[in-house]
Amino acid sequence: MTKFPYYFILNESRDLPKEDILLKAVEDISSTKKRLKIEIPTDAIEKKIKGSLEKARQKAKIPGFRPGKTPLNIIEKHYGKSAEAEALEEIIPEFYGMALKEAAIVPVTRPELEGGVNFERNNPLSLSFTLEIRPKIENLKYEGIKTKALPVTVSEEEVENSLKRLQEGKATYELADKAIEAGDLLTIDYEMKYDDQTTTAKDQVFMVGFTGLPKEISDSLIGKKAGDVAEVEAQFPQDFHAKAIAGKKVLIKNIVKAVKKKILPAIDDELAKDLGFENLAALKTGAKEEIEKAKKAQIQKIQKDEILESLAGSHNFDIPESMLERELTAMVHEAKTLKKSDKDEAALRDELKPDAIKNVRAMILLSVIGEKEGVTVTDDELKEKILELSQQLSMTPESLIKIYAQRDGSLEGLRNNIHEQKVLDLLLSKAVVEKGE
Repeated sequence: MTKFPYYFILNESRDLPKEDILLKAVEDISSTKKRLKIEIPTDAIEKKIKGSLEKARQKAKIPGFRPGKTPLNIIEKHYGKSAEAEALEEIIPEFYGMALKEAAIVPVTRPELEGGVNFERNNPLSLSFTLEIRPKIENLKYEGIKTKALPVTVSEEEVENSLKRLQEGKATYELADKAIEAGDLLTIDYEMKYDDQTTTAKDQVFMVGFTGLPKEISDSLIGKKAGDVAEVEAQFPQDFHAKAIAGKKVLIKNIVKAVKKKILPAIDDELAKDLGFENLAALKTGAKEEIEKAKKAQIQKIQKDEILESLAGSHNFDIPESMLERELTAMVHEAKTLKKSDKDEAALRDELKPDAIKNVRAMILLSVIGEKEGVTVTDDELKEKILELSQQLSMTPESLIKIYAQRDGSLEGLRNNIHEQKVLDLLLSKAVVEKGE
C-alpha cells in the first residue's frame, strides 16, 4: 500500500461544487479505523489537467511558436504526462479532504492508499483509503468538574532565599591569595591519564564544587593554593558526555595557576537599583509577587491535572492503535533515557501501557472539546510562545524554530501544545473549585 504525504490529513478542501463530491462509501474496519472510497469526476480531473497544460504553454519554448501561442495539442505531446501528474497531485488531496468533511471523520494518521492510482484520461478516478480516525465520544460532559482550591502563601524565608539567588546572580570574582574553598573560580592546567592515553589542557576555568564532574575532583582541590598540584583518581559516570572517559577511572593532575574568590554584593537599595527597582522594599515586594505568581501557576497545573484525570476516567472509548503506539514508545524512551527504571523494554511497555492509554484518551478529549468550543491558536499566539520559550532557553527564536523543524518537521506540535493548554484553561474556568479543609 502507498502512503500519502502527511499534509493530506491537514489539507483544507477548496470550494468545489457540491455535485463533484462523490463519497462512495465509508466502511468500518474497526471502531477507530475506516475505509474511505471516493470517486473523482472526469470533468474535475480534465479541468485540472488543462490548467496545468496552460501553465506549461506560458513557459514553453517550442521552435516556430511564440511563448504562450503554441497550440495546446502540441503542448500536450511535450508536457502531457507531467501535467497529469501535477493535476493528480493537486486534486487527490482536495477530494480526500472534502470526503473527510462529508463523512464527518477526523483522521489521526496518514491515510494509506489501497491499490494505487489507476488513472486513465477521460475517466473518473476511483480511490480507496484506509485511515485511523478520532473516535466519536458519546455523552461528552466536561462542565462542573470538581477540583480543590489550594492556599497560596509566601513566607519571609522564601523571599529571603529569592533575594539571595538574585545576589548570587550579581556576584563578581577577584584574585585572592588564599586556600581554595567551594565556590572559588580557578585557572588550572590539567593532565588526565586513562587507557594508556594522556590528555592535557592549559588555562582552563574550573568552578570548585561544580556538580557536572565527579565530586572527588573538587574535594582534592579544597585547601590548596595557587602554585599547588592536586592529584586524584576520579570515577566518571557511564552517561558522561565525553565518551572517551565515560564509565572509566581517570588519574587527574591539576596545577592551580590562579584562585578567584566570589564577592557578593550587599542586599540593599543599591542591589535593588541595579536590578531595576526603586529600593530594597520594592525589590522584596517584586520577589514576593513573582513567588506568588509561580505558586499560583503550580496550583493551576495541579487543578488541571485533577480535571483531566477526572475527565479521562469518566469517558471510556476505544483509542486508535497508532496513537497508543506513539505515546507508549515516547514514554518508554523517556523512562530509559532518564533511567527511571532498570526493566527491559518489554516489561516497561507492560508497566506503562495503562498510563499511555490514559494519556491518549486525554489528548482525544482535549481535541474534541477544543473543536466543540471553537478553541483555536492564532499565528500571533504561536509567535508569542516561540519568543517566550527562546528567552527561557537563552536562544534566538530562529534557532528554536530550527530545532522544531528538525525534530517534528513543522511547528504543529508546538501549536497543538498551546491548543491543549487553552482547552485546559477553559475546563478550569468551567470547573467547580471547592474550598479545602
